[in-house]
Amino acid sequence: MDIRTGRPVTLASNGMVTSPHSLASMAGIDVLRAGGSAIDAAIATSAVLAVVYPHMTGLGGDAFWLIHDGASGAIRYLNGGGKAAATATLSSIEQRGLKEIPLRGIVPATLTVPGAVASWIEAHNLHGRLPLQRVLESAIGYARDGFPVTGRLASFIEMMRDDLVGDREAAALFFPQGTAARPGAKLTNANLARTLQSIADRGWSGFYQGEVAAEMARFSEEKGGLFRLADFGRQKAIWGEPLAGRYRDVTVFNTPPPTQGFTVLEMLNLLEPHELHRKDFLGPDHVHLMVQAKQIAYHDRDQTLADPSFVEVPVERLISKEYAHLRGRLIDGRSALKWDMVPSFGSLAGDTVYVAVVDRDGNAASLIQSLYGAFGACVVAGNTGVILQNRGAYFTLDRNHPNRLEPGKIPLHTLIASMAKRDGKLWSVLGCMGADGQPQIQLQLYSAMVDFGFDIQEAIEMPRFLSGRFALGEARDTLHIEGRFPIDTIDALAQRGHTINRWDAWNEMAGHAHGITIDRRNGVLSGGSDPRSDGAAIGY
Repeated sequence: MDIRTGRPVTLASNGMVTSPHSLASMAGIDVLRAGGSAIDAAIATSAVLAVVYPHMTGLGGDAFWLIHDGASGAIRYLNGGGKAAATATLSSIEQRGLKEIPLRGIVPATLTVPGAVASWIEAHNLHGRLPLQRVLESAIGYARDGFPVTGRLASFIEMMRDDLVGDREAAALFFPQGTAARPGAKLTNANLARTLQSIADRGWSGFYQGEVAAEMARFSEEKGGLFRLADFGRQKAIWGEPLAGRYRDVTVFNTPPPTQGFTVLEMLNLLEPHELHRKDFLGPDHVHLMVQAKQIAYHDRDQTLADPSFVEVPVERLISKEYAHLRGRLIDGRSALKWDMVPSFGSLAGDTVYVAVVDRDGNAASLIQSLYGAFGACVVAGNTGVILQNRGAYFTLDRNHPNRLEPGKIPLHTLIASMAKRDGKLWSVLGCMGADGQPQIQLQLYSAMVDFGFDIQEAIEMPRFLSGRFALGEARDTLHIEGRFPIDTIDALAQRGHTINRWDAWNEMAGHAHGITIDRRNGVLSGGSDPRSDGAAIGY
């Protein structure tokens, strides 16, 4: 037997959950076994992640969903993006003497209201089978009784030490007795357990009204933040339709604006004429063409993407085959398409969790949730135990840009979730963390499976690359590439003009990807989880 992965694909017939932490995946399976739906399991998994993976996600973040109805085959989109506070105006930021929105601290923490919990409640209202008390049971238990710290979480606590110790509540959580939590230590968050219990008991009102919302609003006002109690009452999740595009024999669905999901479809359109399945998967042509497509699609994203409730985003044109034909003329197979030829903005650095669930009735959830940066704004909202996101830092203060800061507006989101169908039937549920890198990772996964026939675990474990910058001052043309790519490929890419940053064999900065595929012949589920994370694909 030819072994091509570090772990085998997980196979099951009744249900599957995959996420970046094994305890979270197990919580989801527990809910499925109890008769819960895929949506119940996704909420359970996401809630546990909010406890045990606090550097990546939390109740203080945003979430976006694709939900597949097993009975009808319909796929719907749910927007859980947090809206900017009523006081979040350009002038209010300028009056603080700021020329841009900072990444950490009280300003980004309170610029937008957390939207994830509203999306949980809305999804549960329509697709839930079990009561919220049962769905959130595991998360409440881990927050109240404690959970073991993984090596990855410990490393992030140490990495973000200076920002975390600047916030009293955050320091108390992650530096008990004044020292950083170490691998294997047990952490608790009693305040977060009470907040989760409030949601379990009262649903939407348990977070956006009452004591929890009042405490977050009090904290914001006391610390000079922006959101107030009335802003929480206006936060609702919004249903919509996903974007859809065709790549070879697969129909790919992705989340629409304000997320960057259209870039995946645009890149696939740009690449389809180049017949990637005839290239060497780990060869320079394959990588080179993907980077060219990314440069073009990201340029379009940065010029047009914003909250469609405020500005018109020409997404149908951007994902059309005709547009790809026109833009595809920029692709040069011999030399790199330099960044200043297709100007853009953005950073690859971001921390997110992705959850995929399929239940025995064919219902499926593709859920992406995040605090944006590691530990978000590194601010805990008073005695709620909730770490607040810094997604508001994605707004621009440029008055002429579509993504400019405005009250009630959702910022440009790098979060995207995907599904795909073959022959009209659900075939895949996949996603990843990685901020700007998310579309590139999805692109590599789809190519690996569609063009080269890899299973989901093989696709996830293949050597990965990301094009772009992780830090200010870094070259925008930098091609970060895992060292498992052949040296001949890396050398050939350098000769074509790519600025190479060769990573080690495996690099967590390449993102955590997870997914499930469904065999259309017999319904068997195949689950994959990323060894770059602490995750597991678990089925039954």
